[in-house]
Amino acid sequence: SCDDEETADATTNPTTSELHAAFADFDTDHLTIYLDGSEVVIESNGLPNHTSPYWSSNHPVYVEPTVTSHANMAPGNIDDFNGTYTLRVNAAPSMASSSSATGLGAIGIAVSGSMIYNDEEGPNVPLDNAVGSLDYNGAHTGPQSYHYHLEPKAWSDDDGNLIAIISDGFFLYGRKDYDGNYPTDLDASGGHFGPTTHNLDGEYHYHIQNTLYLNQYY
Repeated sequence: SCDDEETADATTNPTTSELHAAFADFDTDHLTIYLDGSEVVIESNGLPNHTSPYWSSNHPVYVEPTVTSHANMAPGNIDDFNGTYTLRVNAAPSMASSSSATGLGAIGIAVSGSMIYNDEEGPNVPLDNAVGSLDYNGAHTGPQSYHYHLEPKAWSDDDGNLIAIISDGFFLYGRKDYDGNYPTDLDASGGHFGPTTHNLDGEYHYHIQNTLYLNQYY
């Protein structure tokens, strides 16, 4: 599943002169990203840039449901959403002294433009209760917009591709590390320090957990 804990907090850092190289992977048709002093501002229209059965049936990238069904899908279509999301993160985030659990709602923004949620469907309600509504990206609509709970296979399927930026300022990658192997040293938050495709010198980052969830998802 996607991260279920955050591991960093915002601290005061000098003004950064350029965006992190990872932001080049974010879809510019759906997101606007810029520096504001020591912070990065990520603005999104909340819509994904890929196919899903959650688009209206006449939408150009609508596809029929596969892992879910029309009967099990959550109410609402992706294109019903008319709003924006804005996330501000420190351009040079620092590790916190301890991990803290993520809350409900958006915990990050994916490179596609849609939001990342954690592994709960509601207050003390496990995702198991809603897994039947998830599309092939481990995503569904509601209570507001389309969002991912699990590995988004539209662009990351058993690889090390960039998934998202989490609300603490660290990036989330797929199941594999920069060297093509599954990381074995992830901490309690699903992260570790090491090189990425965007920073060969290494930095703290998260990974999709390489553990099967309900025998179907990661």
